[in-house]
Amino acid sequence: MTPSTPPLLFDVSALRQRRRRAERIGAATFLRDRVSEDLAERLSAVVRNFPNAVDLGAPGALAGLQAARVGELTPVDLLEAPGDALGLAPDSFDLALSVLALHLVNDLPGVMAQVRRALKPDGLFLAALLGGDTLTELRQSFAAAEAEVEGGVSPRVAPFADLRDLGALLQRAGFALPVADVDRIVVRYDNAFVLMQDLRRMAATNVLIERRKSFSRRSTLLRMAHIYAERFADADGRIRATFDVVWLSGWAPHESQQKPLKPGSAQMRLADAIKPKT
Repeated sequence: MTPSTPPLLFDVSALRQRRRRAERIGAATFLRDRVSEDLAERLSAVVRNFPNAVDLGAPGALAGLQAARVGELTPVDLLEAPGDALGLAPDSFDLALSVLALHLVNDLPGVMAQVRRALKPDGLFLAALLGGDTLTELRQSFAAAEAEVEGGVSPRVAPFADLRDLGALLQRAGFALPVADVDRIVVRYDNAFVLMQDLRRMAATNVLIERRKSFSRRSTLLRMAHIYAERFADADGRIRATFDVVWLSGWAPHESQQKPLKPGSAQMRLADAIKPKT
């Protein structure tokens, strides 16, 4: 049976254009910088050195990680990987890292499987990507405004995978000791238009293949901003924007790693363990 081709959700050409525009108008890197610092802190808790590492994402996102016991860091720009083919040799890296990039690949299961094969035994995969309820306020406000003003809804914000599904992908890719957790970051803005300007400077505006190609109506944008302020503003009038950063980690299997107990190997029955003492 021939494996099915994953659906194409994201327009890679449009994403390149968004990145060039962000560099031209002045990139907003506050979210990426925050997540990069968190990644370095998480990595510092792993007491070992990583001589050969690969950085999967945008260029420069992980500059300065040598202080976290990382040796040679090989960058792989996911936008330059045709069909999400990373071209990584098997068993070639001790560490694979990614900061806020993997949520925009079309074949995330395939990419994670490639990363797993590229890691040496007992190699570590550590990644942060947007997921969960990221930009849920903007999504809801646009949907309500379009339905009211235009009588229909078009895709405005990319779909984000939830924590459970991403954790399952770690297991599916063959990682040992998989862990998935989420860090919710709430950023406040004066209004929805300031948020949208930040998203442009983050190269994080709509790159869905099914997006509307024409310009948005002014009336729709104004109504969206009004709904956003009505539903998602704090007492001081500033609006909230949610970014759910999902952290994924897993290890390439190795015989030295902890293994779960085999079924039936327990030395005490659960009923006996929880029986109240007399």
